[in-house]
Amino acid sequence: MTETAEAAAASATATDLVGRHFRVRDHYAVGREKVREFARAVRNEHPAHHHEEDARELGYSALLASPTFASVIGAATTRSLIGTVLTEYDVSQFLQTDQIFEYHRPILADDLLSVDVTIEQLRSYGGNDFITVKVTFTDADALPVLVATTTIVARLGVEIDVAIAETMAGVVMHGHVADSAASASDPAGLILLAPEDVAALRDPAPALPVRTVPTTATLTAGTELPAGRMPVTRGDLANYAGVSGDPNPIHFSDTAAQLAGLPTVVAHGMLTMGLTASYLVSWLGDPAALGKFSVRFSGFVPVWPAAATFVEFTGKVKSVDAENRSATIVLGATSEGKKLFGRAVAEVRLSA
Repeated sequence: MTETAEAAAASATATDLVGRHFRVRDHYAVGREKVREFARAVRNEHPAHHHEEDARELGYSALLASPTFASVIGAATTRSLIGTVLTEYDVSQFLQTDQIFEYHRPILADDLLSVDVTIEQLRSYGGNDFITVKVTFTDADALPVLVATTTIVARLGVEIDVAIAETMAGVVMHGHVADSAASASDPAGLILLAPEDVAALRDPAPALPVRTVPTTATLTAGTELPAGRMPVTRGDLANYAGVSGDPNPIHFSDTAAQLAGLPTVVAHGMLTMGLTASYLVSWLGDPAALGKFSVRFSGFVPVWPAAATFVEFTGKVKSVDAENRSATIVLGATSEGKKLFGRAVAEVRLSA
């Protein structure tokens, strides 16, 4: 990045940066054990996440990462974006509302992923700014692997009570807040690209055939998936916070949760999305079958100190395209009788 581009990034507002492209300073090396521990954290029990021989049976040379694994990389990227680019906002005033994953192929253990970030859109409504960020992951051959689009809502001009800020400082995890001074040495720091340095995205490699249990011959619109049910405990939240790198204290501190107006600590939105993906893949039988997975978050899972909270899952086939061997699945998740998603939809590939 040129000195002119660096100065532009430092002085620009979020509105100025809409449409601009950033690159994460260093690539992300996907580790085999990280793939396994993330799969355990989100209950992805398909053997291709854990055993190379099962991954090879699906045609892949290494373990397949879970469908929401990119959130591990996205968490660090978001911290850099907030700390070094969207500096006009307070980090405590962000809330994720939507998440979309578009898959060209599964992320694999041993992948070296380059990460490009674009601020796609900024809309203001009711004193809030809705910021849409697109993150594109490419492999060592510069071929696209996955595109993740996240919408976050941020508030401007909010006065933070000093007593609350001091209390929060006593519970937050250290070393997880990016700042502009540290960005030059941070491998997850963002580099603003000049327009002439932004290359067009290449065509992805041809997709491998899938091996799903439901097929285009057996599936019809209106088919209901078997209901699912998973417990979530405080231990699950602590484990996911560590594995994913999500340091928000509302997921592990009752004090922080109550200051945020919550009844108790709550599960990460991306944890509930990961559990939903596990429910879907257990029915599909092939984690590589997902083509697109999108969620709009509308509720939360309260997790009490000494008892598990259960999340209930449902699914229904919206449509089947026999010619393209694909289907659209509408998913649902509830906790304590309350909906967790305003919308959850998966587009999947099917065996013939």
